[in-house]
Amino acid sequence: MTNISHDSLAPVPPKIQVNPHALEKHGHVRIDDYYWLRERDHPDVTSYLRAENDYAQAVLAHTEGLQTKLFEEIKGRIKEVDFSVPFKIKDFWYFIRFQEGSEYPLYCRKSEGPESKEELMVDANELAKGHDYFSLGNWVISPGQNILAFATDTQGRRIYTIQFKDLSKGELLPDVIESVTGNMAWANDNLTLLYARQDPQTLRSSRIYRHVLGTPPSTDELVYEEKDETFSVFVTKSKSRKYLFIGSHQTISSEYRFLDADTPTEKLTVFQARERDHEYDLDHLGEYFYIRTNDQAKNFRLMKASAGQTGKASWEEVIPHQADVLLEGFELFDNYLVVEERKQGLIHFRIRDWHTGEDHDLDFGEPTYLATPGDNVESQTSLFRFGYTSMTTPMTIYDYHMATREKTLLKREEVLGNFQIAHYQTERLYATASDGISIPISLVYRKGFQRNGTHPLLLYGYGSYGASMDASFSSPRLSLLDRGFVFAIAHIRGGEELGRVWYEDGKLLKKKNSFTDFLACADFLVEARYANPQALFAMGGSAGGLLIGAVVNMRPDRFHGVVAQVPFVDVVTTMLDPDIALTTGEYAEWGDPNQPAYYEYMLCYSP
Repeated sequence: MTNISHDSLAPVPPKIQVNPHALEKHGHVRIDDYYWLRERDHPDVTSYLRAENDYAQAVLAHTEGLQTKLFEEIKGRIKEVDFSVPFKIKDFWYFIRFQEGSEYPLYCRKSEGPESKEELMVDANELAKGHDYFSLGNWVISPGQNILAFATDTQGRRIYTIQFKDLSKGELLPDVIESVTGNMAWANDNLTLLYARQDPQTLRSSRIYRHVLGTPPSTDELVYEEKDETFSVFVTKSKSRKYLFIGSHQTISSEYRFLDADTPTEKLTVFQARERDHEYDLDHLGEYFYIRTNDQAKNFRLMKASAGQTGKASWEEVIPHQADVLLEGFELFDNYLVVEERKQGLIHFRIRDWHTGEDHDLDFGEPTYLATPGDNVESQTSLFRFGYTSMTTPMTIYDYHMATREKTLLKREEVLGNFQIAHYQTERLYATASDGISIPISLVYRKGFQRNGTHPLLLYGYGSYGASMDASFSSPRLSLLDRGFVFAIAHIRGGEELGRVWYEDGKLLKKKNSFTDFLACADFLVEARYANPQALFAMGGSAGGLLIGAVVNMRPDRFHGVVAQVPFVDVVTTMLDPDIALTTGEYAEWGDPNQPAYYEYMLCYSP
């Protein structure tokens, strides 16, 4: 028998073309050997990608049995026949339902009353037929509740088509609006829909149009165009249903325009003119607009204004700024105000009685969790709908009775396969960063775990855009935990877990704090014996993929393996190309490399 080593039979990685391409900026020249890969439709690029996929499949061939086992295991926890908790809009309760063997949901509703029957609005499985990819994105019901507008994407590039269905007749209308973002809102006449359209090259949402049912979409009137390429636009409707809002926003600034929803052809009114570093969002109910603003309030405060005087000089304070509490959002009701606040990285709800002025808190008992407002469409109710989940608790939907301060459990995500909450344990820990700052860590493991430095650990991070990575449940993750893994989330700077300063200290010329924070968390978990240093893994996606690329370059010895999902790794080249989708809107996050200081800083960390 010939003696052939195992290595000689290993799959051979594909060879990649090296075509040096010089990129010059500020007198500095970079050579990119793989610049040609930008041409995504070029035959050489698609051929190379196929070769890489074939190579990956060959390398992983010996794991096919495990892959099949994991797939069946994960699928076995999913309840195929399921439904969402219905939420009320006027006279109907709306919900989605899943059928066994179907890939997509059914969109349904019921009228009020014990004898009401389920009405199927849209079957996404029928719409998906003939398409390799399908997504039903946003949908909005008309004020008369007889016309459903819904947006579908059959390409996977978030380029949607709006269609309309007459629910009283069960028929699709001939109106079809193509190449839109999917963002839309109805005026009160039951005929007019405002919608957003994106730039075909950059995909930046830049224009708002007005469509009237029964007219050709080609004649739709332009309502507003956002000409500043660093801003994107959207349309929404107030809680009172009295106003339509057109919002323009970027990372650090925002501006709103509004019009009466009863007269959708009237001229737009600017609510508060944009100012650099001033962010605000708003809603309306009763006699007032309510504004969440960071004007003189780094962690935001809540203000109110009347329709005749909307400039910030006329705003009155409702909820003051708090240095240690981030005001994340609010919900308006006729008799109550619900304020969403983040304290020590965790969401709390504060409820105020409009009539008495009395506040009380809705708090939660676990050390780490995620609480989110639910579908609170109607203002007349005393019920506040919210969702709650933690790393051990599946998503649970509650109605909170604001008058009696009692919770009603409506639905908990059912996890099949003998799952029991009591079998798992979650903790909140803190690592010390290189500059002495404490970095929160949320982690979960199966009970029986011992801190002896022998367990594999997967550390997840993101740390960008002020997005807080809250601790939530994942049924696929159970397959890791049941095999002895610890799963941890590093709440690094660049997120907003500990307030606005936490975000600002992880962006622009402080971006490297995100990377050193993540490494500090990894080191701590090894030193505290939660992780085996030879079995420590890291994962992040998109901007979190940048994080993973950066920390691997900084400390190639730290992680045994990494998962970089759709990683944003060529920061400099991307941010220098204004024709790439969303680039100009990212300057406030990463900096503009056309300025030497940002260019040089990006060079020092871009993977």
